[in-house]
Amino acid sequence: MSTAAAQRATFKEAIELVSAGQVDRAEEICRGALEEDPENVNMLALLGAVQIKRRRYKDAERWLSRAIDLAPTFAKPHEDLGFTLIQQNRAEEAVDVLRKATRLDPTLELAWLNLGKALAMLGEGKEADAAFEKSFSLNPTRMKLAHAAEHHKAGRLDEAVKLYKEVLHDNPNNVDALRMLGVIAYASFDIDEAERLFRRAVRIAPDFVSAIIDLGNTLKEQNRFEEAIDCFKRAIKLEPTSVKAHYLLASTLSPAALTYEAIEVYERLLKLRPRHAGALLGLGHMLKTVGRQEEAIKAYRDCIELKPDKGETYWSLANLKTYQLTDEDIQDMESWADKEEIGDESQVNFLFALAKAHEDRGEFDCAWDYYEKGNAKRRMLEHYDPVQNEVLNDGIIEVFSKEFVENNAGLGDPDKSPIFIVGLPRSGSTLIEQILASHSMVEGTSELPYVQQVARTLDRNRADGINYPQALLELEGKHLTALGKDYLDRAKMHRVEGAPRFIDKMPNNFPSLGFIHLILPNARIIDARRYPLDSCLSCYRQLFGRGQPFTYDLTDIGEYFLQYQRLMDHWHEVMPGRVLTVQYEDTVTGFEDQVRRLLDFCELPWENACLRFHDTDRPVRTASSEQVRQPIYTKSVHFWRNHEKHLDELIDVLQPVLGRYEQYERINQ
Repeated sequence: MSTAAAQRATFKEAIELVSAGQVDRAEEICRGALEEDPENVNMLALLGAVQIKRRRYKDAERWLSRAIDLAPTFAKPHEDLGFTLIQQNRAEEAVDVLRKATRLDPTLELAWLNLGKALAMLGEGKEADAAFEKSFSLNPTRMKLAHAAEHHKAGRLDEAVKLYKEVLHDNPNNVDALRMLGVIAYASFDIDEAERLFRRAVRIAPDFVSAIIDLGNTLKEQNRFEEAIDCFKRAIKLEPTSVKAHYLLASTLSPAALTYEAIEVYERLLKLRPRHAGALLGLGHMLKTVGRQEEAIKAYRDCIELKPDKGETYWSLANLKTYQLTDEDIQDMESWADKEEIGDESQVNFLFALAKAHEDRGEFDCAWDYYEKGNAKRRMLEHYDPVQNEVLNDGIIEVFSKEFVENNAGLGDPDKSPIFIVGLPRSGSTLIEQILASHSMVEGTSELPYVQQVARTLDRNRADGINYPQALLELEGKHLTALGKDYLDRAKMHRVEGAPRFIDKMPNNFPSLGFIHLILPNARIIDARRYPLDSCLSCYRQLFGRGQPFTYDLTDIGEYFLQYQRLMDHWHEVMPGRVLTVQYEDTVTGFEDQVRRLLDFCELPWENACLRFHDTDRPVRTASSEQVRQPIYTKSVHFWRNHEKHLDELIDVLQPVLGRYEQYERINQ
């Protein structure tokens, strides 16, 4: 093969690798070719284009400039250099280079497009529009995408979808149209369709960073953390300075219980953009989780300095539980709380923070006023139907009859590693988790979403409308075993310490205890319970991030407690001895006895470290993170009495069950 033919073949190979997203290998080939022939203009220009793909704009500028020096009439490196200069906010230089590119080759539609962008950056509106029009005339598809984007931005989604689909009709592999349809599907809560479109775009263009990030965000929304993390890491590898990819990676590592990794990523992000309020807030959450309270407070304070109207930051400070907001903080919050322009969510956060600040000072009536306002506003933002909840529980009780449970006992995966802690939020589950996780054989993971995810897999491909739990009635032992293994496989990524046992502390798993019993017959199940008025009031006083929509109305909370009691009574009836109930009041007044009871139930040998649970530095990811770093105390028992005069409505709802907890009414009296 002649030297020229060999060079053409090498160049073609490198081009194909770039198209396939294999930029590392393409760069190797370019550099190898340039070692043999340093003045190979095609390879110089291609190496510059590869550096653009990798977002290494300074390197790209160097290679492209060399290509232009050797071939000043070669239009393509001028086009690429102009783009590189725009990415570095050097618009004036970009205009000169791109004007030359369009003179050398008037058919370069991307050169015209980028010329329009550079002129727009300089405020040259008329010239920019002319350049854009020239680009669109050369590429009608790009014009259609631009018009679709205008409709999209203006909220005319039907018109935008129509144009994006027209683009795909002409070119099914147009990744921009695929991605934007995915964005619209995601915003419309059609998560499955969004994922399909993003995956298709990434399959066609493996280095399409925006689509990779969008896919990762869609997977994160489905709690598919491992897949989402892979997407964000892939995006960062392609674009190391991507602030968005770093932020989404850190905020996915957090719920995935990879706390220390999340801290590292937030810190890297803050080096890229020191004034990123979201990163400061997220870092504060993670530092709080690992007990580094002073550093967490500093991160929150830095965030407040940047975004004083961000109510979530003030609530995060108040939610440290062991930290009191200052008089100045209260004045600042009061100045923001009534401003509608900050948005409902921020207002709610300010109201809850003000409630907590006044409560910490013993000003209970003032605190209650803020709790009422905050809960009323948040309730309007939630979608919770107590009647639907009761109907769902009816279906669970009907399916999990004593006969059904007994006939399917012992058929699931025999693994005994999981320890489930369930119950209502704010009922002592974090304390139980902290005690058990202080044992050398037990790892505390997080509130894992996987029990409900595995249950929902039974709903797939059902045209007859029969879903969980009714779909369980058709399963055999091998299916139950497979479901148990599916849960264990999903939970595996959170088990980073190598301990033989692990804790899943998702409180909302209590309706699924029959399902857990069938698919994991040797798992341990612990029900964390608290005096009903304290349990319900503590929910009302807590602003949850997500997942507890019943907690913002006293009647809703009371009725939810009755449903919880109803289900737990059912589980004790059909699965006697399967669930250990641990009463919070018993734990704080007879601590060592309850620790021994917990360890015996979990078949764990005694370890004194469980009595010193507050000394551990393990991450704690709930609202009680600071409280469980203190020795046992009883000050939270019957806290409800501080607000008793406001609780008639709740007391009336709970009347049917209060008698069952009479023995705990005498504590602290």
